[in-house]
Amino acid sequence: MFNQTRVTQFILRGFSDIPEWRLVVVLFFSWVYAFALLGNISVIIAVVRDSRLHSPLYFFLKNLCFVDLSYTSVTIPKALETTLQGSGVISYFECVTQFYIFFTLGSTECFLLTAMAYDRCMAIYRPLLYGAIMSQRLCCALVVLAWVGGALYAAFLALNTFSLPFCGPNVVEHFFCDIPPLMRLSCADFHSSEEMVFAVGSCVIMSSFALKVLSYIHIISTLLRMPSVDGRWKALSTCSSHLTTVLLFYTNASFTYLKSASQYSPTQGRLASIFYSILTPSLNPVIYCLRNRDMKVALHRLYCQRKF
Repeated sequence: MFNQTRVTQFILRGFSDIPEWRLVVVLFFSWVYAFALLGNISVIIAVVRDSRLHSPLYFFLKNLCFVDLSYTSVTIPKALETTLQGSGVISYFECVTQFYIFFTLGSTECFLLTAMAYDRCMAIYRPLLYGAIMSQRLCCALVVLAWVGGALYAAFLALNTFSLPFCGPNVVEHFFCDIPPLMRLSCADFHSSEEMVFAVGSCVIMSSFALKVLSYIHIISTLLRMPSVDGRWKALSTCSSHLTTVLLFYTNASFTYLKSASQYSPTQGRLASIFYSILTPSLNPVIYCLRNRDMKVALHRLYCQRKF
């Protein structure tokens, strides 16, 4: 399949095409990357070390942080190098690999967020049976399904995209190998492949989103029946972090992938990708820790009481 292409390498653009801004942009995203690494690794270590955080909620959060940690590492290091140099060469095989890993992680995050919505639904909708329903076996099964689903969906996207012939030019107007800019480089009609991505992507994204919506409908209906206002706010606070992450993820991902590649704008595409592939994974640890007392205590114990 892949031997049909004449292109053996691609040229990536960096975060910015303005030479005067390159150093500032590299310094900023280096700081963002360091912040993402520190935040996600800290949450993972805190959850592993603190026995009070050995619950389904934090089990999913730990896996989400691992995905976010990997998610940013797939694109940022290469993008920083590319931005500093003005452009960067990536081989065809490296492009396919980066593409596949990126979408495996992105799809896995989408499915993990669905599992987390189900977890919050069971915690509020069926509190007395929560421990029995969300067993360790079920939690592990949901995480495995998220990874398998992400890997299979990414394989479909990779086969659909790289089955197109690339004859040149080979300049990808993006800081990583992404679907819209790659399809625009094809020397054949890519509309049938684009329609296939849109159809399957819409089913995957919208079905996953629908499950989240159903979970939150159950959560809201349960909260409205609670006699205590304080109980409502306490229960709602456990879901607010997850809801914020879901909105950030879906808003930016939908803006990028649920529209035609022929309408792709390099500037808008890069901005949207920065939000959902870099800033959102970097902010997730902060979002989940701000209103979570147990998480804040665990992190404080990790960094401020290590001498004890």
